Amino acid sequence: MDSREGEPETLTRFGRAREKYLMEHRKALYTSLLLKGTLWSHLTEIDQAANEQMDSLTAELAASEGVTERLKAENQMAWVGQMNNIRQRAEEIIMAELIYS
Repeated sequence: MDSREGEPETLTRFGRAREKYLMEHRKALYTSLLLKGTLWSHLTEIDQAANEQMDSLTAELAASEGVTERLKAENQMAWVGQMNNIRQRAEEIIMAELIYS
């Protein structure tokens, strides 16, 4: 039986970024996780947490800045610009707090 049963088959950008960070900057931790057989579960846990945090942080920032469906209907380009800015800031926060820690 596969030890990854019930877990995602692939990682999103957050899981891949965490793996790359560990390989390049935390080699001892990477090797330890790999040898213990817990690297995949670590990466999927970080990946899932980062994606959940991305969704909630994006929604929270959009609400606090008044980026609503009404704005989307009235001025789609302004909405897209503001949402892109919000997503970028949320991603920077997640990278600093979860991926590069």
